[in-house]
Amino acid sequence: MQFEIRNFKKEDMPLLGDFYQAVTRDRKVVFWWVGPEQNWDNVFCAFEKGRMVAKGQVEIINSISDGHPEESRHSIYLNLKTLPDRELDFDLLNRLYESLYGRALELKQQLSANYRTNLCVGNFGTEVNNNRYFLEEKGFRQLETLYTMERDLHQPINPVVLPHSKLKSDFWKMDSLEEEKLYLEAECEIWPDSALGLKRLREYKSNSSWTAIPVWENGSIVACALVWQEDEIGVIEDVFVKKAWRKQGIAKFLLTTALIYLKDVGLDKAQLMVDTENEKALSVYQSVGFNVVEEERRFCVELV
Repeated sequence: MQFEIRNFKKEDMPLLGDFYQAVTRDRKVVFWWVGPEQNWDNVFCAFEKGRMVAKGQVEIINSISDGHPEESRHSIYLNLKTLPDRELDFDLLNRLYESLYGRALELKQQLSANYRTNLCVGNFGTEVNNNRYFLEEKGFRQLETLYTMERDLHQPINPVVLPHSKLKSDFWKMDSLEEEKLYLEAECEIWPDSALGLKRLREYKSNSSWTAIPVWENGSIVACALVWQEDEIGVIEDVFVKKAWRKQGIAKFLLTTALIYLKDVGLDKAQLMVDTENEKALSVYQSVGFNVVEEERRFCVELV
């Protein structure tokens, strides 16, 4: 069977809608939308007999700036989906994967050559065929497993106060480049191998109702959480507390403050993600009312 593989075009939008409905009908999958037109160089689709039968795209997620530990890795993620009845069509999958891999190599040229780059994919644990394809056919290895946790904002939220009077907190929009750099420096201390980076931070900031919730000590950030709205769900991301300030209730302060903020925005539920092996974080999240709803598995291979 012959099929055409090419970049997404504006006139493909109705076919994309049909494809999305078919792929997500009666099941949950990790599905990326194509984004604005300037992103379409990163989106490849396969067409057969006038319909879209597969779609994939790539994006730089973590860009490591010079000065980080040499073992740090850039991350380029990909998302690849076929129609349900084509999930084992390896000819289709491999040809689309080749286009995505080639585009990932082009994106890699934008990144510092001082660090290696991982090509990664993330799927729900229930996406058995897709996960098997990357593990068995493409040689990806297990990277991490994450839980998605949700919290009903209609349930009571008990606010938590900061443990010391010298600690201060407010809502922070990071309006200037200097403020963004101040945050990124603090965040990088927590996750030096997967620092957020300015581009990703600004993507977060573009979301509705976005704010940061920092905790300050004499002008230095000792803890923070990022919060925003996606569709009708509140998102809490990048929750961290510096080592010297842990086990004092600051994480609970961040979480309850974020939950109250999202409730005041008018949302019904909040969501966050956590590594399944991070038992301490899981315990804290559960203590403020979060429950596990999904499991996502992430895999990677070095991009060379």
